[in-house]
Amino acid sequence: MNTVQLRDAKARLSALVDAAERGEATVITRHGKPAARIVPIEKVSEQPDGEKLSFAEWLLSMPGEMEFERDRRPMRVIDFD
Repeated sequence: MNTVQLRDAKARLSALVDAAERGEATVITRHGKPAARIVPIEKVSEQPDGEKLSFAEWLLSMPGEMEFERDRRPMRVIDFD
């Protein structure tokens, strides 16, 4: 992943977009701290029409498998009186 300062990113925006189209991500820093990232559009968690994914869809779209084990202990009894 490339890293560029904000002033350089302003001057080279077209080249950074070209790099994103090739699949390369670039981090833009301001005062030495990461401030933004230019990534290929395929990596963004939005559908092509701009509609954001629901939280459940976003979780399901994560790479790799996530295994959860159900807690089989009895539920707590809570007195609401």
